[in-house]
Amino acid sequence: MNFPEVYFVWLRRIEASASIGFHAFELAARQKVYVSVALILPGPPPPGDEVSGVQDYDFVREGVRRLAESRHFNLQETLCGEILDLCLAESGVLGAVVQTDKPDVYPAVAGVACRMARLRPSLAGFPWWTVNV
Repeated sequence: MNFPEVYFVWLRRIEASASIGFHAFELAARQKVYVSVALILPGPPPPGDEVSGVQDYDFVREGVRRLAESRHFNLQETLCGEILDLCLAESGVLGAVVQTDKPDVYPAVAGVACRMARLRPSLAGFPWWTVNV
């Protein structure tokens, strides 16, 4: 398959306080959620060292925290999907991979995570699952 040239920008482990889950203990209190996002951007990156030629990614950090803290989510899948919507609403973003991690759900478990991706048609068939977030 031929894919357009791309590059990635990662924001790793954005910490938010979320009302998320459906178990009684999850409904009782907000919990820490880490969100990691890989933006897939059209490449190559522009030459030089000028900020005007690259994607501003502040919207990811700000939007993830605002979204995670805005309401209750029963499912990590729903939160991931809404973060993907946020990412692809930006012009210039060809795709995104999002992972949410709830580190404090169960004792003796490092965390519960969900990973999802959304790609524009130009990246149909791209092996997004190989992208580390």
